Amino acid sequence: MQSHPNVQAIQDALDAAGARNAAGEPCQVKVLTEPVHTAAAAAAAIGIEVGQIANSLIFDADGEPLLVLTSGAHRVDTAKVAALIGVGALKRAGAGFVREHTGQVIGGVSPLAHPKPLRTLVDVDLEQYDEIWAAGGIPQAVFPITFAELVRITAGTTAEVA
Repeated sequence: MQSHPNVQAIQDALDAAGARNAAGEPCQVKVLTEPVHTAAAAAAAIGIEVGQIANSLIFDADGEPLLVLTSGAHRVDTAKVAALIGVGALKRAGAGFVREHTGQVIGGVSPLAHPKPLRTLVDVDLEQYDEIWAAGGIPQAVFPITFAELVRITAGTTAEVA
């Protein structure tokens, strides 16, 4: 049993989805000793390339939440994504908006286990890696997963977001 309720909720959602890592084993949330608020910090703590981090970024898309799972090596091109999804404005969401729609804090937003399903885009650049890592509900929790599994468990749409 994980200590934080968000971590347990993520683990429960991974289990319910039957999510598997690159070795074909069930995905397990790992709690690190220190919070990792950036992709670079997470990559360093895990010992992987920054591009293998699947940043969970929440945007305000004309008032609706949009989750973009992007490679830690990228910055989201908001104009490109806005045009892609057909909204007039796409802006980085504030902390209150993020918490309202995910139940999680910035820096620990997981790709799943939100109060209700979120429209999700998954960066195609993540597909080049055999294993990627995503946030586990708090800034010091992460889990390994494959690109295909990430797309499947989030019901995400693959897209060029950078």
